[in-house]
Amino acid sequence: MLELTMAAVSGTDEGATAGMQMADAPSTPGSILRVGRDKAVCRLGTPSDWLFVSRVHLEFQYGSDGAWHLTWLRGSQPDPSSEVGVLIGGVTHPVAYGGTVALPPGGSGEVVVQDRTSPRSVNVGFYHEL
Repeated sequence: MLELTMAAVSGTDEGATAGMQMADAPSTPGSILRVGRDKAVCRLGTPSDWLFVSRVHLEFQYGSDGAWHLTWLRGSQPDPSSEVGVLIGGVTHPVAYGGTVALPPGGSGEVVVQDRTSPRSVNVGFYHEL
């Protein structure tokens, strides 16, 4: 089971969050959780006016290799208006635009989508329950 908790954080007030959300999916091949503005296909929906997050921005997918993978989906622009990193054990690992990284089995951490033009972010905590 992969459990996600998302908060949208505005830099105007470091402690302010806009809508805490949670989602989970079983660890079975083909399971998918998406994050973005398009609430029709995304289990975790960001504020619709936060254009630095694409309609479908992140995809968590469980593979046949027994691991969850995070993909930063490419949008319609050649250069992203955000940066994505995975924070695990106090160390941030950048995720390439259009890239995929494996999440640690049975591990936890946080995916941070940082707006490049404004002090705001979308923070997605993850916990992979074995």
